[in-house]
Amino acid sequence: MKALQYHRLLFVLLISLCFQPLQSVAQSDDPTGQYFEISKSLEIFGNVFKELNQSYVNPIQPGKMTKAGINAMLAGLDPYTNFFTEADAENFRIHASGQYGGIGIVTRTEDSNLVVDEVFEKSPADKAGLHPGDILLSVNGQDLKGKSNDEMDILMQGDKGSTLSLQIKNPVSGAEKNLSIVRAVITISNVPYASLLGKNKDIAYVSLSQFMGHASDDVHRALDSLKKVQPNLKGVILDLRDNPGGLLKEAVRICNLFLPEGQVVVTTKGKNENWQQVFATTGQPWNTDIPVAVLVNHHSASASEIVAGTMQDLDRGVIIGTRSFGKGLVQQVRPVGFNTSLKLTVAHYYTPSGRCIQALDYAHRNEDGSVSKIPDSLQNSFKTKNGRIVKDGGGIQPDIFIPEEEPGALLQTLINKNFLFNYATRYYYSHPNIAPAEAFKLGQNDFTDFKNWLAQQDFQAQTKEGALLQQFKKEAEAEKRFTEVQPEYQALSQKLKANNAKALDTQQQSVLDLLSTEIAGRYYYQKGATLNRLSQDDPTLKKALEILSEPKAYEKLLK
Repeated sequence: MKALQYHRLLFVLLISLCFQPLQSVAQSDDPTGQYFEISKSLEIFGNVFKELNQSYVNPIQPGKMTKAGINAMLAGLDPYTNFFTEADAENFRIHASGQYGGIGIVTRTEDSNLVVDEVFEKSPADKAGLHPGDILLSVNGQDLKGKSNDEMDILMQGDKGSTLSLQIKNPVSGAEKNLSIVRAVITISNVPYASLLGKNKDIAYVSLSQFMGHASDDVHRALDSLKKVQPNLKGVILDLRDNPGGLLKEAVRICNLFLPEGQVVVTTKGKNENWQQVFATTGQPWNTDIPVAVLVNHHSASASEIVAGTMQDLDRGVIIGTRSFGKGLVQQVRPVGFNTSLKLTVAHYYTPSGRCIQALDYAHRNEDGSVSKIPDSLQNSFKTKNGRIVKDGGGIQPDIFIPEEEPGALLQTLINKNFLFNYATRYYYSHPNIAPAEAFKLGQNDFTDFKNWLAQQDFQAQTKEGALLQQFKKEAEAEKRFTEVQPEYQALSQKLKANNAKALDTQQQSVLDLLSTEIAGRYYYQKGATLNRLSQDDPTLKKALEILSEPKAYEKLLK
């Protein structure tokens, strides 16, 4: 009976897939050949699935296998075309609305454990006493060992007012306890920090971390709040560094804060007529005259680049920092049945001058499957409203370039392998109080303590060189030849430890800065982490304050 139901379901799936593409196929230069290829491929896929179900020695998992097959198919396109399960679709809905029913935490997986990565200020989780680093053991009696973040999200989210039973473990003491937390509507803030900066406190600074739902409202509120304190604002700094983007409509609305109604912000162009669209401002601006500086770096992408590119093309603001990421692709989410969906790239977007800032050419891959950047020789020149030259094909090139040092391999290991996070957890539980976020800084004694703690961790094996050395040992032991090379192995291991320690010393200030920000966030949440980071040496921010304090220099840059 189950086999019959399976085959019926598969038949319906294949029929729907075969006939769904007819409209798009009809636009092909060779619709008959294209349709035959689609039909043939689906029949082969269905036959393989049927044979596996009937004859494979062990039971198969159709859903898991289908997702793996779809993901493999999409891997040859671009990294933004993705298949969404029901849980993924819910996360996308949250991204679009900026709200969900839950307790207000972000989790991550570490050694098959689910760990609290962030707790939102004044959320139900915060009020219940959850802290970053806490290990989640069970939800409503369901064991969480080995669960993914997606599975965790489904368990944690629910209607406002519903109760969640949570068992947690303290990461330092190992003590376990049970919590009963009432879910609430969680609103995710797009603006972690806003303040008045400059010698005379007359420059409005707004940090925008993402373009979720209501991002433009968050920025507008922040600007209004700062203007109430300082009616005579001399400029605005919009910090888009490390902002990965988000909703296109929010990018347009943020541009509208500084541009008049009816101004074209971005145009999209795809092969389907429905994707040829023009997006313009539709509301009254906040201020069309105040000087604006937009801060970007290599991690500013998508919607961030729309805002920066529009402000640059229209000479409405000065762009400061490093070249942006270069994502000029537009995605659309389409339902594909059974509460799943496909987010696919449907068009390129173009800034007001007519340029597309897409940096990677996914349509023409190298022989090894890798993707190359569009070479400078193929980049085209365009003109801003005032006649300044700007180019396409490589992100947004800032008007003022300020080099930003990328974390080296050692720092990247400390970040990616959670050594900084875990040390901050240890620090939090041994220090009841710290200085205010903007004044908190670690010193030499703290660095020594961190190094001593790191020496007790499995740090060396987590580095690239250490992983290769461990693999060498494993292979030698498998071949029963490790005894022969053990002296050389130990010598290399000691040398690697010495090199890592030396490299760590040369990057002491960078390590201390990163640790200070991570720790400040434990006591003062995301706002405190941002404030602490801004209190450190920030040449890009300093340059923005300098330019906005000198009207003639600002005007000269735009002309």
